[in-house]
Amino acid sequence: MARTLPATVLTNHSPNQNLLLGALPAAEFERLAPHLQLVPMVLGEVLYESGGRLQHAYFPTTAIVSLHYVTESGASSEFAGVGREGMVGIPLFMGGDTTPSAAVVQTAGHAYLLERRILMEEFERNSVLQHLLLRYTQAIMTQVSQTSVCNRHHSVEQQLCRWLLVTLDRIPSGELTMTQELVATLIGVRSEGITDVAGQLQAAGYISYLHGQTSVPDRARLATRVCACPAAVTRGTDRLP
Repeated sequence: MARTLPATVLTNHSPNQNLLLGALPAAEFERLAPHLQLVPMVLGEVLYESGGRLQHAYFPTTAIVSLHYVTESGASSEFAGVGREGMVGIPLFMGGDTTPSAAVVQTAGHAYLLERRILMEEFERNSVLQHLLLRYTQAIMTQVSQTSVCNRHHSVEQQLCRWLLVTLDRIPSGELTMTQELVATLIGVRSEGITDVAGQLQAAGYISYLHGQTSVPDRARLATRVCACPAAVTRGTDRLP
């Protein structure tokens, strides 16, 4: 069930904070605006589980959602993240209403919720929203491909730096509140490996980590430690608006 928010919270947010909604022409946005509902996204909240039927699309503004697969043993790994550049619920307009993946809030914040019926009505108008969502689907496919390559062929340090850069780009504050254990789970590596690598990066001044709060003092400097994967993901999302 959608959650309501006090008026004081509503005034501090706008659908235009989401890049897809912000790129809509005025006429299309006005059709959707009455149906967009601002909802809080709580850290760890499950938006949908593997095999579940999707009822809503989510357009994050300040939250980040992790899309990941869970194996039969319970192990999981993130294959894509969604922030203010995109939406959660691609299966809704790709011919199905279920998905083998799960969607979990990775970074708390807010998003705009849109009912499935309203999304499909606008999509089937052959509208600008339709073209934006299809281009966004291509960007997600690029992100999935790069994540797979990175996890298979690159070092734990490169994977961590890639994940940090892509994630921090979605956070206006530039600071990430998350334990190293959770990062290890999302990337799909042993927590000891993340702890060792994070310690080395902190000792060298590439990152700062204290009580679950991670920040990057110099993004350009951290980028020298990473593979080409973050740049490929960024190029995909930069072509969206």
